[in-house]
Amino acid sequence: MVYLDNNATTPLDPRVYEGMESYNKEFFGNPASSHEYGYKAAAAILKARKRIADLINAKPLNILFTSGATESNNMVVLGMAMKHLSAFNKKISTGNEIHIITSAVEHKCILETCARAEEWGAQLIYLPVNKQGIISLDELKESVNANTKLISLIFANNEIGSINPIKEIGQFCRENGIIFHTDAAQAIGKVDIDVEEMNIDLLSISGHKIYGPKGVGALYVRDGVKFPALTLGGGQEKGLRSGTHNVPGIVGLGLACEIALNEMPSEKKEIAKMSSWLLNEILSTFPNAKLNGHPEQRLCGNLNISFSGFEPSFIKKELSGISFSSSSACSSTVTKPSHVLKAIGLSDEDAFASVRFGLGRFTKWDEIKFVVEKLKTMAKKSLSLKEELNLS
Repeated sequence: MVYLDNNATTPLDPRVYEGMESYNKEFFGNPASSHEYGYKAAAAILKARKRIADLINAKPLNILFTSGATESNNMVVLGMAMKHLSAFNKKISTGNEIHIITSAVEHKCILETCARAEEWGAQLIYLPVNKQGIISLDELKESVNANTKLISLIFANNEIGSINPIKEIGQFCRENGIIFHTDAAQAIGKVDIDVEEMNIDLLSISGHKIYGPKGVGALYVRDGVKFPALTLGGGQEKGLRSGTHNVPGIVGLGLACEIALNEMPSEKKEIAKMSSWLLNEILSTFPNAKLNGHPEQRLCGNLNISFSGFEPSFIKKELSGISFSSSSACSSTVTKPSHVLKAIGLSDEDAFASVRFGLGRFTKWDEIKFVVEKLKTMAKKSLSLKEELNLS
């Protein structure tokens, strides 16, 4: 088996696994407990906060732990809606109390959460994107009104890898007093992120996208940004996310971020080389194939390819032994075309014939060469089938 689905989830780095192990066995205390076991767990959490903060140039105490980017995104969108809507506050309604701007190509956890906020009474605008999957700054600026309280735009798209102009968006939001949130689950550890330079107020990440454990993530919250909690209880995480801390998971996320900070430059260079070679081989083998997303402003390990004219079942059969995505993993049970691919203008046929190869830290050259051989065999079989049909 060749694993090329690193945008869906990454394998746990052995160094991360090793670092987590003692917090499952020896240092298993509740960090809220006033004894040695609790103190060791609390110290480990503080260390993890710093490791995550260092990766995005943030203050450690501005890192809040969650179960992943889905929860972090829910906290932001629904929390901001609750803060401003009169239905949740003792205030008189003033009409459109909160206006939220997002885009048509966000992850489902943002789109579904925004839809819920809309049901509650929030006004939503879903910005379109260009054919490369990137929003227009001019359209964003034109969409803002006096009630715009939150702009939430994905950093790097999970399906096609295109990267939004985050720094420019952040600067506009800061100049206009609008809270800016970005879902950086795909970008973290793959591209440079600086919440200060980019004027990011809120940022969501997941451990399993960065060679860390599943079921743990974080939300960066800038000083002064406030919204009600969705999870109530013991008051952990500044009262915004109550519940006993997942200490082993938090330790693992911290270690994963530290490894990414130290190894990102060399890792990106190697992944970019493999991705470029694989893409060139695909395009030379399949004249009608097309790379979806921006050709340069993209995650180097993400290759979303439309194999125009090929049936999805044929692709899946011929690429057996290779793990890849035919749509976003979080919506893989849905049989309709990807909302991202439709938003960038693909036909249903081309959207269904699209696959996403996700290269990562542990991808090897011989695996990429194996994939190319499988693809060339697929091309030959397709040609033979067409010739047989023509003869008949």
